[in-house]
Amino acid sequence: MALKNASNLCQKTLRATKFKPLKHLLITAALCALPFLLHAHNHASTKSPVAIAIHGGAGTITKANLSDEQEAEYKLAINTALDLGYEQLAQGKDGLDAIVAAIKYLEDSPLFNAGIGAVYTFDGQHELDASIMRGDNLQAGAVASVTNIKNPIVAARLVMEQSVHVMLSGKGAEQFALEHGVEKTENTTFNTPRRFEALQRAKQRISESEAVDTQAYLENAEFNDFKFGTVGVVVLDANGNISAGTSTGGMTAKRYGRVGDSPIIGSGTYADNTSCAVSATGHGEYFIRYNVAADICARMKYQKISLEQAANTVIHDVLLPAGGTGGIIAIDAKGNIAMPFNTEGMYRGSIDIDGNKTVLIYKD
Repeated sequence: MALKNASNLCQKTLRATKFKPLKHLLITAALCALPFLLHAHNHASTKSPVAIAIHGGAGTITKANLSDEQEAEYKLAINTALDLGYEQLAQGKDGLDAIVAAIKYLEDSPLFNAGIGAVYTFDGQHELDASIMRGDNLQAGAVASVTNIKNPIVAARLVMEQSVHVMLSGKGAEQFALEHGVEKTENTTFNTPRRFEALQRAKQRISESEAVDTQAYLENAEFNDFKFGTVGVVVLDANGNISAGTSTGGMTAKRYGRVGDSPIIGSGTYADNTSCAVSATGHGEYFIRYNVAADICARMKYQKISLEQAANTVIHDVLLPAGGTGGIIAIDAKGNIAMPFNTEGMYRGSIDIDGNKTVLIYKD
């Protein structure tokens, strides 16, 4: 209304100065433009801030077992995924768009344990899991043990938006995804030599164990690095909404249809605008038992503590003493970011509300 009144006043003023000298006309035009310029400035200054954080897995990651070339590759991948997600946020897109854009890139990279580059099951296949959740209405979607969906995070979002369910698994999840136009691919698409070699080492170790089942394998510290590589994204979008997404290939040599924490809402993924959004990576059995993602948010909400304090408490003081290793990325509605982990390293990066970018691997 104020702009409309200003426009009407300017039209009257310009008509009144129609035959005035040029200098007078220029001054009048400038004064008429002032309300519009102020409006544009105020609109820009009130635009909500955006932020994003990404992880590419936590585990036995040290300078000793990661060459300079490999380190550069991982940092470039995290950096690219950050840019893809942040671009969506900067355009005012929904946070879920940013999450899917970033995770799709990571799923298509052979560097991570998600999509191409996913670890092998004991039987030499790939079973993929993914989940996504938005914090404004607590809507969530997940898929588990899918074998021929190129980008599971896309299927997870479809479950949330196009079904009445939260989680679908196996053949049913694949049927639903394909009926909704998700790209299908052969299971061999996810093959990589590095992951195949890891499977052979794991199976050799299992065969040497007195226990035929996976218990000894799960508890063996040598295989810590085979349990990590999950990818995840958390965001604060221009609407003030926070969201989270996670995608994984699970654990090397997993058997019997094992499903970890990544597709389980509350364990590997959680988002609530009243507290925080979390994506986890690590030894899934522990993240499930301790309901890690939701616990961090609950501590913020009910104990009235900061995101950093809640995240550090759960990862270092609750999870680690119980034997659970891994880490999380989290963001709150103000754009505060936390990325704690209790392993030697975690591929991670963030762009905060001021536009500052960070890409890290090792402990600070």
